[in-house]
Amino acid sequence: MVRLWHRVGVFRILSAAVLVLGVVAAAQVSAERQAQQRLQRAAQLAQVAQDEQRELEAERSRVSAVSRATQREAQEKADAAASAAADQAKAAQDAARRKGLVKTSPSASASPSTSPSKAAPFGPIPASCSEYTGNVAIGCALMLDAGFGLDQMPCLKNLWMKESGWRETAGNVSRAYGIPQSNPGSKMSVYGADWKTNPATQIKWGLNYIKTKYRTPCGAWSNFQSKGYY
Repeated sequence: MVRLWHRVGVFRILSAAVLVLGVVAAAQVSAERQAQQRLQRAAQLAQVAQDEQRELEAERSRVSAVSRATQREAQEKADAAASAAADQAKAAQDAARRKGLVKTSPSASASPSTSPSKAAPFGPIPASCSEYTGNVAIGCALMLDAGFGLDQMPCLKNLWMKESGWRETAGNVSRAYGIPQSNPGSKMSVYGADWKTNPATQIKWGLNYIKTKYRTPCGAWSNFQSKGYY
C-alpha cells in the first residue's frame, strides 16, 4: 500500500513537472511569436516611413518643376509684352510721322538726289552701285560689304526712303533718328561717335539691325509694307 502511494506521488510529481515544462515552453513560444510580430510591425512602419519620404521628395520635385515652369512662362510673357510695347510705340511714331504730326522725313515722293543733306566723304563706290548717288550710293556699298546681294538694294532703298528719305539728320536724336531711324538715335554710337552726322555710321548700324531682326533688307521691307514699320 505504501509502495502504491509512493508510485502515485511520483507520478503526480512527474505530471506536475511535465505541466510546468509545457507551460514554460508555451510561454517561450508565445514570447518568440510576439517578438516576431513586433519585428514585422517595426519593418512595416519603416517601409511606410520610406514610402512617405519618397512621396514627399516626389511632391517637392513636382512643386519645384511647376515653380520653374511658372517663372519661365512669366518671364516669356514679360519679354513678349515688352517687345510688343516697343513695336507699338514704334508703329505709333511711324504713323504720326506719316500723318505729318512729327516732322522727321520729307514726302515719300522725294528723291535722294534732291535731299538737302550732302553725303559725307566716303571711299570709292563700286561700279555695281554706280546707278545710285549720295547717301544711297554709300548704302549700296556698305550693304555689299555687309554680305548682302545687290538684289537687296531696291528693298533697302525703298525702306529708308520711306523712313527718312535717306537723310542722316531726319528725326529727333532722343527718338527715331537718322537714315535707319534708330530709336533712340544714340544706339548708333556703337558704330562711331559721329553717329549724328555721318551717314556711313548710321547705315552700318541700320544694316546690322536689319540682319539681326529680319535677316535681309527685303525681309525688313516686307515687314514695313505689311505693318508700316520695321
